[in-house]
Amino acid sequence: MSAPPLGVYVHWPFCKSKCPYCDFNSHVRDGVEQARWRDALLRELEHAAREAPGRRVETVFFGGGTPSLMPPDTVAAVIARIRELWDHAPEIEITLEANPTSVEAGRFAALAEAGVNRVSLGVQALDAQSLKFLGREHSTDEALAALATARRHFARYSFDLIYARPGQTPEAWAEELERALALAGEHLSLYQLTIERGTRFFTDHARGAFTLPDEEAAASMFEATQARLAAAGLPAYEISNHARPGAACRHKLIYWRYQDYVGIGPGAHGRFALDSMKGGETQGPRKRATRRASGPEAWLEAVERVGHGTAESTTVAGQDLVEEALMMGLRLADGIDRALFASVTGVDPVEALGEAKLAPLVAAGFLEVGPDRLGATEAGRQRLNALLERLIA
Repeated sequence: MSAPPLGVYVHWPFCKSKCPYCDFNSHVRDGVEQARWRDALLRELEHAAREAPGRRVETVFFGGGTPSLMPPDTVAAVIARIRELWDHAPEIEITLEANPTSVEAGRFAALAEAGVNRVSLGVQALDAQSLKFLGREHSTDEALAALATARRHFARYSFDLIYARPGQTPEAWAEELERALALAGEHLSLYQLTIERGTRFFTDHARGAFTLPDEEAAASMFEATQARLAAAGLPAYEISNHARPGAACRHKLIYWRYQDYVGIGPGAHGRFALDSMKGGETQGPRKRATRRASGPEAWLEAVERVGHGTAESTTVAGQDLVEEALMMGLRLADGIDRALFASVTGVDPVEALGEAKLAPLVAAGFLEVGPDRLGATEAGRQRLNALLERLIA
């Protein structure tokens, strides 16, 4: 029997500047002690291997922050240590998020040599005015050059765009989308701009510094995006992610299928199955949920002191397990594989929810129920938060 699959997430928390829309765990520092950070990441990896032993690593994902600011030798050391600590798939997917500045694109050859085989570029917009509004440090020309460099060094690459920006019309977005398709490889991530609490945009929007396109215009952009990319051979496989068949981000699929992953680095989360035996008795399915300390300095100090930066470690079981799996799985265009869901949670999702909850949502065109799958329709995914409120209230 093969070892259970596992994803490894590595968080690099540092950025050159904080984007005004970003609510991720990212920080600006004048200097980073690179040797200390490399040693701490390797040490926490060893702790993670003790937390989730006997697994087969299928994917690694360097996120942030801006992990393209990591020294390539640190990236290489992390990848090598992962390979030492766990069994790993021959075709392991190793993704690194990158900003398309000329400085960071200049590291792509070294990152590929380090073992990265997929890069995700934060392009975000294809015109100078929008890039300035979004607080990006790269120019349009730099983005185009970085994409060309990525194509040379990585078999797989993707890039992100943000739409429904202030003043953007559906027609303007359609034109930008055509430019994006001309540049795209096998994958695109297209996110609607949202205003998150704690960001600079939240404050600016609240005081009326800018307004977003109305709900009807934003919905029109979403629907047009789904249709145009499907026609171009990159259908949505998740609400914001589009790919050619077989080219989905395998690491992100681990999250959405509610499979197992460990997280290292400041603020990183993990979810991995626990042994079903406890105290000589068989337990129901359970997962360990971990969260590392968010502050970079607090995390670093904890790892150097005790070997890991865990701030929280809890057990997820029963109804909580079912709800988490539903929240993730209904994001997927293919929906929830009922057999996989049952293997993770111990219950079939259709039976767990019941006819009384499902029937009206199916009749309204928001859910589809089949013998093997439970999924949200395109209309349901467009209103996923409201749909989930109905399902797990």
